[in-house]
Amino acid sequence: MRTRTTRTTVAVAALVTALTLGACTAQTGSTPAASTSPAADEGAAPTLKPLDQAGLTTLFEETAKELGQPGAVMLLRTPEGDFTATYGVTSPGGSTPVSADDHIRIGSNTKTMTGTVILQLVQEGKIALDDPVSKYRPDVPNGENITIEQMLMMRSGLTNYTETLELNEALDNEPQRVWQPEELVAMGLALPPDFEPGTNYHYSNTNTVLLGLIAEQLDGKPLQQIFADRIFTPLGLDETSFPALEDSSLPSPYSDGYFWWTNVNTLASSKLPPDLLAAADAGTFLPNDGTLDNPSWAWAAGSAISTAGDLADYVEALVGGDDALLDPEMQAARMDSFQSTDPKDPTAAAYGWNIGQFGQFYGHSGELPGFNSFMGYDPVADVTLVVWANLAPAADGRGPAAWIARTLIDEMYTK
Repeated sequence: MRTRTTRTTVAVAALVTALTLGACTAQTGSTPAASTSPAADEGAAPTLKPLDQAGLTTLFEETAKELGQPGAVMLLRTPEGDFTATYGVTSPGGSTPVSADDHIRIGSNTKTMTGTVILQLVQEGKIALDDPVSKYRPDVPNGENITIEQMLMMRSGLTNYTETLELNEALDNEPQRVWQPEELVAMGLALPPDFEPGTNYHYSNTNTVLLGLIAEQLDGKPLQQIFADRIFTPLGLDETSFPALEDSSLPSPYSDGYFWWTNVNTLASSKLPPDLLAAADAGTFLPNDGTLDNPSWAWAAGSAISTAGDLADYVEALVGGDDALLDPEMQAARMDSFQSTDPKDPTAAAYGWNIGQFGQFYGHSGELPGFNSFMGYDPVADVTLVVWANLAPAADGRGPAAWIARTLIDEMYTK
C-alpha cells in the first residue's frame, strides 16, 4: 500500500516484480521493481525439492539479517511436514523475541478480503463484474466506462491516493489521525486518471477503498462486520481482525513495526540515499516506531491484522477454494482471471481479482510502515509459505518479507 503508503494492499513492491504487489504506502511505489520472478522462467515447471528444514531455517535467518531486520517469522507447510522459524526480536535493540503467534498489520493482503466480499456479492446477484462503477458511485469521473472487474484487476486507471503528497505529509505530521474512507477516495478521484480504463495496469489503493464502500452499501453493514461475518468466522480465523477506524491498537502478543526516514522523503524511492544508508549501517541513523500509528488511511486496502498461522489458513482457502468463501464456479473464474502486470516482462507477476500470482504461488503481499508480509500457496505442490518482518521496507528499499519469501522459494524448487 505504499506511501510507505504506496507500497500494497496488492500496497502494493520490492520483492521484485514477482512478489511485490502489496504496499499500501508511498515508499513502496505503485509499480513493482523489476526482477526475476520465482519459477517464472520458460521451460518445465519447477518441482519441489525434499524438505531441508535446517537449510531453509539457516537461509531464512541469514536473509533476515542481511536485510537488517530486528525480527522475522516464517511458516512453511509442505506434504513432507510443517514448521515455523523465528528470527530476532520485536524491536531494534530490544530483548523480546518475536513469536509465530505475534499479531502484525498485514497491509495489502487485506485487498484479497475486500475482493472476496465483492465476488460473494456477485454470487448473490447484488452486483455484477461488468457493472459500471457509476451505478454505485456517480462521483467517479468517467465511472460509466470503469467496470467493477477493472477495479478488482487494478486496470481502472484511477490514481492511487497513497502516492499523493497530501496523504504522506499528513501521515508524517499526524500519525494518529483517523481517516474516513470518503476522504481517501476524494484524494484519488481529484487527480487525473493514469490511463483509459482497461488499457493498462497500475496498482491503486483507490480501487479497493471504493470497493469497500460499495460492499458496505450493498451489504448494509460496516466493513469490519462484513469481514467477520463472511470471512473470519466461517474460516475460524480467530486471530484475524479488521479494526475500527479509531482503533490503532494491536492484540497481544504483537510485534512492533519500524520504518526508515519519513513518508514524504521516501515517496520517490524506498531506498535510503547513500549518506543515510551508510549511517543506518553504522547505527547512527535509527528507524521510526510505527507500531501504533493509526492504519485507517489504508482501510479496505490494507488495515487488517493477523498472525502467521491465520494467514496460512486463509491463503489456502483463498487459493485452494473453500465453499465458505466462494462457490466452485466463482472460484474457478477467479483463478482464471490473472493478467500480467507487465506484458513486456515475462518474469512479471500477474494480478487477478484482488489476488496475485508469483510463479507457481498465488496469494498476496502487504506492507504498512513497519510491517511487510507475504502469504502464498502453491496448489500443485500443496505448499504454503507465510513470511513477515518488522522493519519495512529495508534500508536498501527491498520489501523484507517478500524478498525472504522469494529467496526461500528459489531454494525450495528445482528449475
